Amino acid sequence: VQLQASGGGLVQAGDSLRLSCAASGLAFSGSCMAWFRQAPGKEREIVAAITRGGTIRDYVDSVKGRFRISRDNAKNTVYLQMNSLKSEDTATYYCAARGTISGVYFTAARDYTYWGQGTLVTVSS
Repeated sequence: VQLQASGGGLVQAGDSLRLSCAASGLAFSGSCMAWFRQAPGKEREIVAAITRGGTIRDYVDSVKGRFRISRDNAKNTVYLQMNSLKSEDTATYYCAARGTISGVYFTAARDYTYWGQGTLVTVSS
């Protein structure tokens, strides 16, 4: 299984970025997906999660109204659209996957089986 995250970069506060995570070797449509992030010196935290069918999404409070998680099961890809970026969004972003039943997602890192390599997002103020 491989999860390939991309789309990170250096942007200014207020800008937008879209992260992508392409999965291979995974039963993608049978997996819930999530984005986590980890800033230097901090613990990894959930950013957003989405059920395998894409019908349920959940976000950490700090990104609600600014970020949107989505998925394209035909392309085995999950996305994170990030708008109105703030300096506190600076972190390495990781995608994660876990096979599950319909309507279920997880918010704890320990509950995810597969992880991407991370993509760095730097927001300058």
